[in-house]
Amino acid sequence: QVQLVESGGGLVQAGGSLRLSCAASGRTFGMYAISWFRQAPGKEREFVAGISGSATSTYYRDSVKGRFIISRDNAKNTTYLQMNSLEPEDTAVYYCYGAIDSIHYWGQGTQVTVSL
Repeated sequence: QVQLVESGGGLVQAGGSLRLSCAASGRTFGMYAISWFRQAPGKEREFVAGISGSATSTYYRDSVKGRFIISRDNAKNTTYLQMNSLEPEDTAVYYCYGAIDSIHYWGQGTQVTVSL
């Protein structure tokens, strides 16, 4: 059974940092892109960052460029999201996402709360 499990969320003050992890099990995701999405209360889920299977390509939404860094360690089957200079607007549940053979996999989410 394929699972994506996020960890690393929490409460942080504005300007602080957090590192999220997304650990995959049941299947090696090394050949496949992994993305991070987030969903704030009352809002739609939105793309945050993505990384190709080989880690040669990364993508970010404009509002996190220069603050967030996505990376992966395929030996550990884990993807990371380093979040710096956090803002209250970053408060949301963060999900990792991957797709293999047209099957979509989502993690359960991890809460990130940024206070003033």
